Amino acid sequence: MDGARTDRQPRIGVPKESVAGERRVALVPKVVEKLTGRGLPVVVESGAGVGALMPDELFEAAGATIGDPWDADVVVKVDRPSDEEIARLGKGQVLIGFLAPLSHPEVIEKLADAGVMAFAMEAIPRISRAQSMDALSSQANVAGYKSVLLAAELSTRFFPMLTTAAGTVKPATALVLGVGVAGLQALATAKRLGARTTGYDVRPEVAEQVRSIGAQWLDLGIDAAGEGGYARQLTDDERAEQQQRLTEAISSFDVVITTALVPGRKAPTLVTATAVKGMRPGSVIVDLAGEAGGNCELTEPGETVVKNDVTIASPFNLPATMPEHASELYARNVSALLELMLDDDGKLAPNWDDEVLAKSCVTREKVQA
Repeated sequence: MDGARTDRQPRIGVPKESVAGERRVALVPKVVEKLTGRGLPVVVESGAGVGALMPDELFEAAGATIGDPWDADVVVKVDRPSDEEIARLGKGQVLIGFLAPLSHPEVIEKLADAGVMAFAMEAIPRISRAQSMDALSSQANVAGYKSVLLAAELSTRFFPMLTTAAGTVKPATALVLGVGVAGLQALATAKRLGARTTGYDVRPEVAEQVRSIGAQWLDLGIDAAGEGGYARQLTDDERAEQQQRLTEAISSFDVVITTALVPGRKAPTLVTATAVKGMRPGSVIVDLAGEAGGNCELTEPGETVVKNDVTIASPFNLPATMPEHASELYARNVSALLELMLDDDGKLAPNWDDEVLAKSCVTREKVQA
């Protein structure tokens, strides 16, 4: 059985996102125009693009139909579906989105029970050939950029050095902990705003990337490079040594932005309560790992709080605060994955020998059993 194969070009459905605060849309008019130009019918739920400032009229002009997307052959979303949305899906349908297979396995189980063939965007392997589909990276770029703007807004100090008739103001110092895509973008953005920037990661091989964008490298002598571009879990001794050295270093920075995540696990604690206490009053921490528990010991996920005169912000879903560009980037990722699933005639015919499809499909075995 191959529940993802059809004898015609598949209909693509784009629902309106149901998660509170989610303003992104899975496909944008430019990408819809490309798909409909290939003969693929696209149906968009009314209002799906409103949060991203893309009204129904733009989708219709791109060739989409406004209607019910839930009976389409392929349903594309941003966030994982709710129980009510899963109930609207049926056997043989394909679902694409951020499905959180590690942190929300119950969603994957329900999709499998419904006979849905689900592809998780976060499960796409980070290999060169799949870069155009790497939605984690595209959205991390948005989060890294916006985290610095948030830090600048919350800071009591200028980021750049200012020379005025009243004297010179020194530039702010910014430390980014976790130098993946979000961290590199944060460093680059902070540098553009004029801050003196420093990056730290347990993967020493990224030091050259940090220096290439004009930032300094904080070397704590710990190497925890893992698979797939992620860091491995530290040993207890390594964790204790890291925290001690970081606590000493953090006190000299005005801004700390944390991005460290280990897939499927609680975020590692990098900034201790002691480290926060050692920072100058008015300093800022932006913790991008809040949804996984946070990298700062005093983080309150989803909230902005002040502890020991230090502001600690842990916003959820920063990409949704820049919905237009975030949606454009995500839609290109989804479109590239869709293209990989289609044969030369535009019909769904996924090749399971393809590493990208095999690894990103999270319900295939049970659906095809």
